[in-house]
Amino acid sequence: MKNIRRFPSPIAAALFAGAALLAVPALAACPNCGTVTDVKTVKKEGEGTGLGAVAGGVIGGVLGHQVGSGRGNTAATVVGAGAGAYAGHQIEKNQKSTTSYQVVVKLEDGKTRTFNFAKETSWRVGDRVKVVDGKITRQ
Repeated sequence: MKNIRRFPSPIAAALFAGAALLAVPALAACPNCGTVTDVKTVKKEGEGTGLGAVAGGVIGGVLGHQVGSGRGNTAATVVGAGAGAYAGHQIEKNQKSTTSYQVVVKLEDGKTRTFNFAKETSWRVGDRVKVVDGKITRQ
């Protein structure tokens, strides 16, 4: 039989206890507390319904018809209608676009939460916060 070296009982117990402490994850002191890690501005482009294009096309066609005579008049009317339709569509999309603001918080328990706001906020990266009733407050 080989010579196996054994630790005295108190040393083995101390090593085992130390290993057990390393295996247990540290509990967060405040699971609802955290730090703002990012503040984002989110722009969502609006969608056109076609009304802007139709209105722009009519207005552009009328304005184009005022230019030139004969074939030039017909071409100006067609070009004006096309340009007006495109411009009307873009204007409608811009009017329906929205901007929102997201605040990303990393909680002490390691989770990440994102909070959305309709208006610009005063939250900055590095702010210490606490989540209360689903909203963030200063800590």
